[in-house]
Amino acid sequence: MTAFTWMIALPLLAAPVIYLIGRLVKPDGEALTRWAALIALGLTWIPFALAASDLDAGGVQTYTLGTVSLRLDDLGLLLAALSLGLGTVVVFYSGPYMAADAGQEKYYASLVAMVGIMMGLGCASDLFNLWVWFEAMAIASYLLVAFYHEQPTSLEAGVKYLVQSAVGSVFVLLGIALVLSQTGTLDLTAIRAAAPESSVPLLAAGGLFLIGFGVKAALVPMHTWLPDAHSQAPSGISAMLSGVVIEAGLVALLRAISPLAGIGATWGELLMVFGAFNMLLGNLMALRQSQVKRLLAYSSLSHVGYMLLGLGIALYAQQAAGAEGGFFHMLTHGMMKGLAFLAAGALLYALHASMGDHGPLTISDLSGAAQKYPWAALGLSVAVLGLAGLPPLAGFMSKWQIFVAGFETKNGWIEALVLFAALNSVLSLAYYAPLVNALYRQKPSDTVLAGGPLPALMNVPLAVLGVAIVAVGVWPNLLNWLSGPAGHALIASFGF
Repeated sequence: MTAFTWMIALPLLAAPVIYLIGRLVKPDGEALTRWAALIALGLTWIPFALAASDLDAGGVQTYTLGTVSLRLDDLGLLLAALSLGLGTVVVFYSGPYMAADAGQEKYYASLVAMVGIMMGLGCASDLFNLWVWFEAMAIASYLLVAFYHEQPTSLEAGVKYLVQSAVGSVFVLLGIALVLSQTGTLDLTAIRAAAPESSVPLLAAGGLFLIGFGVKAALVPMHTWLPDAHSQAPSGISAMLSGVVIEAGLVALLRAISPLAGIGATWGELLMVFGAFNMLLGNLMALRQSQVKRLLAYSSLSHVGYMLLGLGIALYAQQAAGAEGGFFHMLTHGMMKGLAFLAAGALLYALHASMGDHGPLTISDLSGAAQKYPWAALGLSVAVLGLAGLPPLAGFMSKWQIFVAGFETKNGWIEALVLFAALNSVLSLAYYAPLVNALYRQKPSDTVLAGGPLPALMNVPLAVLGVAIVAVGVWPNLLNWLSGPAGHALIASFGF
């Protein structure tokens, strides 16, 4: 086995061991599952580093077992880095957050498995196995979304997520059947060679992929599962859903439509149109929210829009700069939204959950929270100001790179779309700024005054992500080794 296959296999092999530790070791089995999960993901960084080195030295890595092949390219490496990085932070954060909850062995086993599955999804080399990884991700994430299944709202969110994912899966399967009927193969490279320059059935297959994978990628109007799932899941899982699961859906979509050569410009235009809808609807819906996690969930729609804009510019203009910007924003959004959900979750824990109250965290609850919980308030402030695109934070640099790529096309419509995106970034301040303002009010709310203590360990991942967001904003080249090659890999996969 190669380094990158160990990178995928290690979390998948560790997941059942973590579950058994929790079930069989008494009385401290549940507490041990957290350390087992942390060790498993910590060890996975070793094959990840080796795989990155192999990819840099020898190009695309391939592993074949029977009729199943895995292929690691720079886009797969980017998704692996995002999954493993955010997954490690969330496992560390979940220790104090989940300490009082039953069923921790299921939580950590599903979380570690989901990380391995997403890395496998990024390495799928044929449409059927891409669908299999995609379904496995849906099952693992469903178990985590519905973790608090004894609560009706959580169960409802889980069922809605499962049903919509299943409907999306049917669309993907229909698309796969159409591709197989037209080309006789499901291998992504072979499809490109066998596909005619113009084919209505293949265009229809692409449309089915757009709808099916678009459900998980939260493309408007296939996004309706997102606000309930993000707000009802444990906060660490909300960070994973927003920071990497919807991005994995976007990568799966790009993988599926990339071999449909000859119609690349059409896909670029479609992605830009969806991006515009996502930005506008996400912002308008976020403006109406009073619950913090629902507000952050709707803002994810808007940020998917920025990624789609960058990727659409790249496919339309057949240049890598837009894709590099889109993937750069995928990475910075993972950090910023991860920090936002973890910081909001820390405040939710202190103000509600630690006292047995599973009610939502509202903006009014946060009034004056910085006086009692300064690090969590600072983390949430850095995250949302970065998401709004204020310099010198990471979100400003990634949005800027997309905007520059758009203006470099010299296309009037794309330039107008970039201005539209910039105005949407300004509009987002209308819901991010009140959040920060509430945190630093002089008079604490009754909820803050009655709030419990916040475990010190919960502040560690907030500090790590906060420093990373500032560092990437000041030195954006820190992530060039991931976003640059991934942008070129995408352009090459479309045959440009």
